[in-house]
Order: sequence, then structure tokens, then C-alpha cells
Amino acid sequence: MLSAGHHNRFFVDWIIKQYKINAEVAALCTGAFMLAFTGLLKNKKCTTHWQYANEFRFFYPDITLVDGKIIVEQNGLYSSGGSNAYWNLLIFLVEKYVNREMAILVAKYFVVNLDKIAQTPFIVFNGLKEHNDKKVLQAQEFIEQYYFQKITVEGLAEMLFLTRRTFERRFKNCTTCSPLEYLQKVRIEASKKALEAGRKSVEEIMTDVGYFDSQTFRELFKKITGLTPVAYRDKYRKQAPAG
Repeated sequence: MLSAGHHNRFFVDWIIKQYKINAEVAALCTGAFMLAFTGLLKNKKCTTHWQYANEFRFFYPDITLVDGKIIVEQNGLYSSGGSNAYWNLLIFLVEKYVNREMAILVAKYFVVNLDKIAQTPFIVFNGLKEHNDKKVLQAQEFIEQYYFQKITVEGLAEMLFLTRRTFERRFKNCTTCSPLEYLQKVRIEASKKALEAGRKSVEEIMTDVGYFDSQTFRELFKKITGLTPVAYRDKYRKQAPAG
């Protein structure tokens, strides 16, 4: 993504110039990296494809990435989520510049879900590992291998011969999230795969991934995916083909 921005750096001044004379700028999917490269998004919000969220946060920490959203608009700067989300942004712009009726007509013509606003149900968690901190990488691998066991931040820090404060700081600098958030995302990712397979109940899956309080599990699952475990299972469970 950074090399793509570098190769297209000759467009940066032109984009900035257009914005300064009141043009609006729309970035589709990973085009948010190019828009960020211009500096126009500094201290603003945007979205991009969920697959590149970690990299975006790592390289542009002064931009607030709202990777759960399909569309983000701020001060005439637009961005959209995963590849096909550009349709939602285009229809959003049709509604803004024409009217709701035309947006509905376009959505029907191209068979697009008009009011889809979140990409959280589609996100597959993949921790950022393109860093040089071997101890943080060791912690990531330990969490991903033993997520179903009782894991504490103190225990991880002790295992790595680091103070808790140092460990948490280094972990967040490398992965853009805290050790606890990382563990939660790994566990929820594992539960998503189990729900997709459809062979176990929600309660069985909950305990399999290391949770024993159903309310906590459901609240965390919905916070990360935007859906309840049951709704997620119904949406993505493998179905046998109709006879």
C-alpha cells in the first residue's frame, strides 16, 4: 500500500489542489491509503477494506479508522469499505446530489442493498505481524495457539520477562490493539468459524473458545461482528444444497 502511494505521488498535489477549490474527494476501498498519503485525512475519520485495517492504523496513526463502517463522510472526503462497497458509496452520492428516489431506482437496477452501512459481519481478524518485535510476535502466536485456555496479561508479560506496562506498550505499538483486545478478537474469530460450520450450539462454542458467561460472550460477539451469535450463525452457516 505504501509503495502504491509512492508510485502515484505525482497526483498528490493535484488532489490537494482540487480539494482546496471545493472539490469533494471519494476514495474507494484501499484507495483510502492514497487519500491518506495526501495528508487531507489527518485528524479526520475514514474507512477502508477490513483486510488492511491493521496496516492503515500502523502507517497513519493520526487518522481515525472506522473499519466497521461501509461509508464514512467527513468534510467533503468520502471513503468506502471492502471492494464491492464502492456501490454503496456511489449510490450514497447519487442520493446526496440527486434525490432518494433516484438512489432507490439505481439500487434496484444494479441489485444493491441500499442501506447497508456496516462491514463488521464480513471482517476476518488477522493480527498485524509485520513488525520486528520478537517478544510481541511470540505473545501473538501463544494467544492464537492457546486462546481457549485462561490467559492473562500478567501471565504473558511474565512469560516474556517483561513488566506488564512495558509489554502492553510494546504490544499495542506493534499490533494497534491491547493484548486483551487481541485475545478477544482471536476468540471471536474462532467462534465465528465454529458457527459457520453449524455443528455445535452457541453455548458449546462459547465454552470451547474460553468464555463461561453467556451475556459477556454475546455482548462481545455483537460488539466485534455487529451481529448476535445466533444471527451470525443463521447468516453464514453452511447449508446443504436443496434436493
